[in-house]
Amino acid sequence: MNISQPKLRSEKFDDDDDDDDNNNNKLFDETIDHIISACPILAKEQYIKRHDKLCAQLHFNICKETGVQLDKKHWYEHVPKSVETSQGGKVTILWNQQIQTDRTIPSNKPYIIIRDNEKGTCMLIDVAISGDRNVIKKEAEKILKYKDLTIEIQRMWNVKTKVIPVIIGATGTISKSFRKYVRNIPGQHEVKEIQKTAILDTAHILRKVLM
Repeated sequence: MNISQPKLRSEKFDDDDDDDDNNNNKLFDETIDHIISACPILAKEQYIKRHDKLCAQLHFNICKETGVQLDKKHWYEHVPKSVETSQGGKVTILWNQQIQTDRTIPSNKPYIIIRDNEKGTCMLIDVAISGDRNVIKKEAEKILKYKDLTIEIQRMWNVKTKVIPVIIGATGTISKSFRKYVRNIPGQHEVKEIQKTAILDTAHILRKVLM
């Protein structure tokens, strides 16, 4: 899925002085790709909202599949709790929780953790909405990022553990591996619906910036 990238020039609101002393007033070129995935200002709020909405969609479907009692009928109304337990206590789902380990591991907070006590498995799910060109690179980064945590959880909890990267481009681009990763996650996760969630929020960001 491609978006053309016309250059956009930021508007300078100060007078037309050519003095470059004030770096905040320098003109700079922005592409659409920069706005939707690489702007440090938008990253503080808009990207986080988009990311968390996609995570909530996955979390809702996981809870529904594993027998967690849900308060809402639709995923877009769902507000994830930090800890959810399925009926009977077979599955525990952690949301954005730091894992305490015996040794210091910097990357110890994947967004969703599913521990299946009956099967003896654990799934570390981390989500990113990246620039479309960086999807494959980001998948590899996520797997490497949680390698130490995977080893430590296997040792501490005595469960078979794996990392599931859910990486989607801001305009819906996915890798060849995306469907395989998503199929491993409990629940009915329609790839088109995941893409739709990312694309709609990207469109919202563009409207806020350009209009």
